[in-house]
Amino acid sequence: MHIKRENISPDNFLFYCSKCGNSQKISLKDLIIKEIPLLLDVDSHKLEQAYKKGNLKFYQNRFITALQFRKSVAKIEAGTMVCFSNEIHIIRGFPKIRRTLMLEKAMELHFQREVAVEEKMNGYNVRIAFINPEIVAFTRGGYVCPYTTRKASEIMDLSKFFYDYPDLVICGEMLGTDNPYVSHYYPEIGKLGFRIFDIREKVTGKPLSIKKKNYLLEKYNLPPVRLFGLYSLPEAPTKILELVKNLGENGREGVVMKDPLMKIPPLKYTSSQAHADELVYAFKFPFDLGKSFFFSRVVREGFQSYEMQESKDEMKKRAQRLGESILYPMVETIKHISADEVAGEDLVMEADNREEAEEFLHHLQELGVVAVLLKYENGRAVIRRIHQSTTDKIKNFLNGGLY
Repeated sequence: MHIKRENISPDNFLFYCSKCGNSQKISLKDLIIKEIPLLLDVDSHKLEQAYKKGNLKFYQNRFITALQFRKSVAKIEAGTMVCFSNEIHIIRGFPKIRRTLMLEKAMELHFQREVAVEEKMNGYNVRIAFINPEIVAFTRGGYVCPYTTRKASEIMDLSKFFYDYPDLVICGEMLGTDNPYVSHYYPEIGKLGFRIFDIREKVTGKPLSIKKKNYLLEKYNLPPVRLFGLYSLPEAPTKILELVKNLGENGREGVVMKDPLMKIPPLKYTSSQAHADELVYAFKFPFDLGKSFFFSRVVREGFQSYEMQESKDEMKKRAQRLGESILYPMVETIKHISADEVAGEDLVMEADNREEAEEFLHHLQELGVVAVLLKYENGRAVIRRIHQSTTDKIKNFLNGGLY
């Protein structure tokens, strides 16, 4: 189906649809009821109900016009985008990767023969796709990130890949200290970089095998995440525990374990140091993030300590790391707010002009983030993200409010 945008708004969403040389107008409602269910193999009634409830939303910016799945509908993942350009492009949401707490037992149950082990890196998950005529970067939730859309094509030459494979999607991690979402230092990355962990089909979301993915990445000179190797099931748990311990000691996050043919969903396993870093971040803003981060990280630490058969001294170090990552950042934030400051974090990003910085600020606000542009000079912008709940509640308690 070939389509052409015309005066699109949520209430007036019309296309010219060419079939057999004849043109006809199709409304948004008809697309949801008639066309999109066929493309996604989903019941039309479920899509119509999702749209009425706001779980399927009209989405438009300067890059695309689309329908955005805010929540999963039937088998369609949250973050899936149905984009309209010269034709309908479907970018499936990235599936959630389950976590194992006990490596050996989980791997015996989950995998069959071999396991490919790749590095899990601490960045921001995005999907990059060709939506004619643009190469567009989508966040996990399906929003188009203007910063990543611009930077991805500067970091990598994507035009040749998408010319040859317009129906594939690149899934990867934006990394580095100038990453305005998740700032983490990697010596090989520096300020900003990108690493690709999956290549998937647009409509189905089906991933390419490890072998085919790495062949294409090498062919088009695109940067993959590190592949540590292929391991048999009996040897994999011991190898992975050694890898993760070493990664943690070097300030890195962990691993993702994959079926080489990608027919079985992957699993992830992360280091103690990564858990501690996440808790440090969460407890800087305890009333915005603390509760949701706390329990799962503590559970991971308990099972990891058990499976690694830690000595009393090793366990004591883990317990101390865990406690310090909760208490120290929270006290620091309380002191900060007692000095009449706000609970916030400053995001640094490169921008060619102030308009680009303001566009990214608008993107954050679209995501529900409270943020302000502090300054722009010499091609760099500083945006302050404010954690309002933590600011307000700590102020209240400092003034005698009851908990």
